[in-house]
Amino acid sequence: RDKMRSGKFLISAIEQRQNTLQQIADKLIGLQIDFLEKGVSKLHPLTMSQLGEMLELHETTISRAIANKYAHTPHGLVQMKYFFTTGYASADGMGVSNTSIKEEIAKIIDAEHAQKPYSDQKIVELLEEKANVGAIGSVKCCTTELAADHSP
Repeated sequence: RDKMRSGKFLISAIEQRQNTLQQIADKLIGLQIDFLEKGVSKLHPLTMSQLGEMLELHETTISRAIANKYAHTPHGLVQMKYFFTTGYASADGMGVSNTSIKEEIAKIIDAEHAQKPYSDQKIVELLEEKANVGAIGSVKCCTTELAADHSP
């Protein structure tokens, strides 16, 4: 009897975990539809805490549920945690994720003249035009990171 009870409890726990993961995935699809349809530059800022509030789950529950889990997207296989990123408010009040900003900065750096690279301030100006956001701190961080990727 104890083994039957333990078996039923285990099955129930597995079903609950599957249901939690399904809830999370369904909500992420709705919240990140722009990313799924248009690409990385459209990834919206989202934290596990924010999603937890929406689903009435604790952020640690979300963290455990998505640990080592992947999602097959039109842009390839990505870790579920990829959907969670901080960001900045754009001039129109919409959020812009750090991932989106990094992608825009990478495009700017790729387009610059190798002999005369842009200053951080110039990148901020170009970013404000393209992404409608300006954050000198993120530009300095990202340009340092991206410069290492582009060095010979």
